[in-house]
Amino acid sequence: MISNKAKSQFRCQLKAHFFDLMTEDEQGDWSRFVKDLQAIITDSIKAQEACIYIYNKAEDAFMLIYSTWNNNHLASEVLTFKDWLWLSENQTIVGTSIIAREHSDQDYRYFIPLVDHEEAYGYISISYKSEENVVLRDLEIVGEEVSNVYLKMRSYYQSLDEEKRHERLFRVTAKFHSSMNMDDVLAEIIDTLRQLYPVFDYYLLLSHDYSSAHKLPIRELVYDSDGANNSSAQAYLTGEFQFEDSWNERQSCFYAPLKGKQGVYGVLQVVAPKTVKFVNEDINFITLLANTAGNALENARLYQQSKRLISDLQLINETTHKLNSNLRLSDTISFLSNQILHSFHAEEVGVLLFQDGNVEDYQVLQESSSFFSQDRAEMLLQYITTSIGEQRDALFIGDFSAKNLSFNSPYQSIMAIPMIQTESLKGVVIVMHTMPYFFSFETFKLLQSLVHHSTLAFANSMLREELERLVSTDYLTKLYSRKHLDETVHKHVGQDHDGSFIIVDIDNFKQVNDTYGHQEGDRIIVEVSNLLRREIGEKGITARWGGEELAIYLPEVDVNEAYKIGEELVRKVRDYTKPRVTISCGVSYWDASSEGDVVDLFRRADRALYEAKESGKNCIKREQTMGIE
Repeated sequence: MISNKAKSQFRCQLKAHFFDLMTEDEQGDWSRFVKDLQAIITDSIKAQEACIYIYNKAEDAFMLIYSTWNNNHLASEVLTFKDWLWLSENQTIVGTSIIAREHSDQDYRYFIPLVDHEEAYGYISISYKSEENVVLRDLEIVGEEVSNVYLKMRSYYQSLDEEKRHERLFRVTAKFHSSMNMDDVLAEIIDTLRQLYPVFDYYLLLSHDYSSAHKLPIRELVYDSDGANNSSAQAYLTGEFQFEDSWNERQSCFYAPLKGKQGVYGVLQVVAPKTVKFVNEDINFITLLANTAGNALENARLYQQSKRLISDLQLINETTHKLNSNLRLSDTISFLSNQILHSFHAEEVGVLLFQDGNVEDYQVLQESSSFFSQDRAEMLLQYITTSIGEQRDALFIGDFSAKNLSFNSPYQSIMAIPMIQTESLKGVVIVMHTMPYFFSFETFKLLQSLVHHSTLAFANSMLREELERLVSTDYLTKLYSRKHLDETVHKHVGQDHDGSFIIVDIDNFKQVNDTYGHQEGDRIIVEVSNLLRREIGEKGITARWGGEELAIYLPEVDVNEAYKIGEELVRKVRDYTKPRVTISCGVSYWDASSEGDVVDLFRRADRALYEAKESGKNCIKREQTMGIE
């Protein structure tokens, strides 16, 4: 039997150790405190190992908060209530405590509850190699004293952590708002979190168009239709934090959106090992930091945008105001050429466009001054384009003949400014005068600014015209589209006196596809289309009507002439296609006396085509003779 004096002495020694532990920890490191606390327990009761488990409400289980077990004797990370009830079958009541016991081939384990206001909030798992050193009364004292120390110190460390977090948040917020650099803001986020939570891993999920000079843990943010169901995408799209557990990888992920007042600029991913849980204090702080960073990112982005805008506005003048996306390419170049001629007092202005960035394959636009269309300009243009291609920089020549003694050029002052967009060489603007040193360096810099800002207008004009061409052109045959033909016919009906419309259908086209394959069928459609386009030429408009059907509109051509044209088309298709195919045609006509509209014109041609098909194909029918032949 153990005397009360011995018990009192053991309790005093244990309290002294705990007091030393609480007063010696100057770093405020909770993990270190728990480790040392378990070491004191182990040494005091001469145990093999001691581990502390604390109840986690979210998991509904007791979670191991720190482990020093070696690989040969690992403590369980989780003990559920079911496990606890199983242990309760082997209980021993010692004083006011209930101590559970478990025996295995390797050791004897005792489970001491940690109680606060008669409610267990955790327990201590103690392991012995044998039961020789087990003193149950000492275990009871350990449970009582650890219960008090743990709760007090946990409260203390939480207050320290809260103080550290708010101090750090204050400093980082001040730094955020003192920096207008997005990279600095992102780097500060990662640095702050790594200092406060070193056990976690961090990643910045940003859109693929973001590039950083810093060595930041940046990953591409996936939020398209294929990845919209993952947690990171949900955080980005909803602006709310998300959780994700990966049991296979034994980790938990927390996604906090980097949210400003105007939008979400990315997602902060925090990865924790499965043994570490996100507590509310950590979640609230990381969310607050992410929101603060989101506002700072927004401010930095707005600041950078305003700087670019101011820089652009300083270079804009009367000329660049005119060169906008509403002008067609010819209008844009004509206006720029006239402005240069008058403002710079130039004698020649030329604009060359390069095919796919190849300086050897250039096109002199017709809006250029007359010299550039002459044969004698070819050698000078080759010299300029070669220099532009090699240097990819502007040319400023004050006296061309002095620099090129063997080159007889009528123009001595030459400025050539390349048009570059997204690192692609689009063309060059050339300005010349016969007098040497006619243009000043200030003039040269002004021309560079004009061309630089005009390049976007050129590119927009070319893109718009290319889109117009694509919209009005069938992708396979390169004939006009049905929509374009419809618009053109409506326009002619409103302006002309008469006109004819022909629908062309390739006979037995399904059989062609079945026999030769769809690829060959497409080639035959293209072959027939090319033949029709060559035969019609400038007399009318040829379009793809749909599938294997083509259409021709002949403005101010009467039905008889249109019928003859159709007959010739039928003959040539029959004689010149390989493999041999035939066509059937239907012709309709309108004039001022016609009662129907354009839709009726198309309908009548379609009925004539139907008659041609019923008559054996390989022929043409017109509406006046339907049902006669």
